[in-house]
Amino acid sequence: MDIFGKSITQLRSLIKDKKVSPKEVWEYFAKRSKVNDEKLDIFITRLENSKQSNDNIDLPLAGIPFSMKDTYCTKGVRTTASSKILENFIPPYNATVYQRLLDAGAILVGKTNCDAWGHGSSTENSDYKITKNPWNTDYIAGGSSGGSAAAVSTYSTLFDIGEDTGGSIRLPASFCGIIGLKVTYGLVSRYGCIAYGSSLDTVGPMGTSIKDIATVLEVIAGKDPYDATSTKKQSYSYIKSLNDSIEGLKIGIPKEYMGEGIDSEVKQKVEESLDIYRKMGATIKEVTLPHTQYAIATYYLIATSETSSNLARYDGIRFGNDRSYFKDEAKRRLILGGYTLSAGYYDQYYKKALKLKTEFIKDFNTVFNEVDVIMAPVSPTSAFRIREKINDPLQMYLSDMLTVPINLTGIPSLVVPVGLTKKGLPVGMQIIGNHFEEAKILNIAYQFEKETNFFDVIKKGREKYR
Repeated sequence: MDIFGKSITQLRSLIKDKKVSPKEVWEYFAKRSKVNDEKLDIFITRLENSKQSNDNIDLPLAGIPFSMKDTYCTKGVRTTASSKILENFIPPYNATVYQRLLDAGAILVGKTNCDAWGHGSSTENSDYKITKNPWNTDYIAGGSSGGSAAAVSTYSTLFDIGEDTGGSIRLPASFCGIIGLKVTYGLVSRYGCIAYGSSLDTVGPMGTSIKDIATVLEVIAGKDPYDATSTKKQSYSYIKSLNDSIEGLKIGIPKEYMGEGIDSEVKQKVEESLDIYRKMGATIKEVTLPHTQYAIATYYLIATSETSSNLARYDGIRFGNDRSYFKDEAKRRLILGGYTLSAGYYDQYYKKALKLKTEFIKDFNTVFNEVDVIMAPVSPTSAFRIREKINDPLQMYLSDMLTVPINLTGIPSLVVPVGLTKKGLPVGMQIIGNHFEEAKILNIAYQFEKETNFFDVIKKGREKYR
């Protein structure tokens, strides 16, 4: 049976009806992941044998293959964070998100490539390889979860668990033409995730349908005693919430996100999507997020400060190789973070950045008093050529200017594909909700999915890799 392109729901039905076995499904995806990895450099580690921990076919994800960004601890499976420092690290325990997926019957195919430690927007900072964009191999797949997006885009796996600190799920999802969800901070446990910026890191799913994303979120969300920052799962079902009407929905469009510096084709695709929402009964209102111009500076002061603390443990004594293995981007962030936390500069930089973070929260709270949801581009441009910006870190950082405010405020953002540029590269759009409004933004995206042909973008991308 040809299972190419089947969703989680469709594949679950085939498995339950015994038209295909979990073993056959895993072997199919293991083969696909190998072939596509050789073309695009997607994986750091691919599993040669199934790690299925439960053969109960009634489990919500029984027999469903998935991949994970190589920043999550997987007991008995190498975890490197795409850094040579952890080249031979095999964790003795499982990250909570991984354990919950195993308990739900899902099967790991492999660990995907990313920028080392999550530091980057293109996977060019990986110590092992650069993941190529499935749509055009001369272009980046985005980052830091670039391998994750490429794996899903090429149907090398049904879904992936990425990590988003400043846009690391949303940027590659946009560049590779798939769906990616950055959840409310704390909704999914970070236990067992190799930390980048602890107050900003979030765990989230990447996939090819809204129902698939909702299905995975049902499994992984909720309180974890091992993560003090995790929160209780909401009482409603993400899947059952997908049938709510959006008649009368108020959509806010931040003028700062659609102004100077945003590529005209990116704006055009977002505006075309807003027209579709108008036809569905929504109203569009321009709003303002006045502190947007300070987003990059605020984010990188906080993120690098936390990085300098989190990476201090990698001293080559307790585990891992020594610090000489840190590459340029990690060194850059360690130096900046150490500087901003040093005596005499803490108040001038880090403390001021924390105050600005509060201003971002106020900005978004004001907007959410006026509208139900915010929609905006993901990045100023579509994917750029490999090595085009690698020697200009400031230009690279600007790729995240529309995503980092979401991490600073801790709110959720869902990326959906909305079209292709003239060069044939995908463009995504953010659907941003207030805290713990994942069900709302998933439903809003689901209605858009039913109304449009954006799924054709996803299908067109993976057909090249049938």
